[in-house]
Amino acid sequence: MPKSSKAGFQITSKQQYLIGAGLIGLFILVGIMLSTSSQGDFSDTYPKGFRGTTCTVEAETMTVGYSSYFLPDEYEISADEPRTPYIPVQCDHIPKPGMLNISIDLLYPESSRNIPFAMRLVKLVEIETAGENLSDEETYEIHEILLVPKQTYQAGVITQALRLDETGLYRLHLDGKDTTKKHYHVQIPIKVGTDWKDRLKNFTPPFFRKFID
Repeated sequence: MPKSSKAGFQITSKQQYLIGAGLIGLFILVGIMLSTSSQGDFSDTYPKGFRGTTCTVEAETMTVGYSSYFLPDEYEISADEPRTPYIPVQCDHIPKPGMLNISIDLLYPESSRNIPFAMRLVKLVEIETAGENLSDEETYEIHEILLVPKQTYQAGVITQALRLDETGLYRLHLDGKDTTKKHYHVQIPIKVGTDWKDRLKNFTPPFFRKFID
């Protein structure tokens, strides 16, 4: 009685080459995506996203850099310390209520350094009947926290100390008009406090964090 046999699965040298090339291409693609995610999306002016502790926020008419340094309320300042040890904060996320020192760099256009800007900080309180795909005005009650009158910043840097007493969502607005009455506006979101999404992001690769919202 003849014995039956099965041909073993064999990979040709051409298939091995294609698999190897595919894996190399996959590693390169993942590396590009991770780099873009952690360093900001590509832009014709300045990169979006963040660079270390500095974020770049791009609006329709202008681009600014944003840095923030946080000091929790429970910290007791000692007279022996040469300076207050503020903690650098990455972009818009503040872990808890406390003092926040911010710095805004007027990056683009350079002419924005000659424009008088007013700065306004507001807190957003969600309306119970709010639905999806609505504007801030339709979704939240807007409570003004701070208003800094219009002034020019010839050095291109705006600094301000803020106290954020409650967890929740805030918006920092920068508004101004040039001599032709063209409106320049950028808003910087600030979130005080953490939730399960923030904790999940800590264990997620940078490229996938933008999908957790």
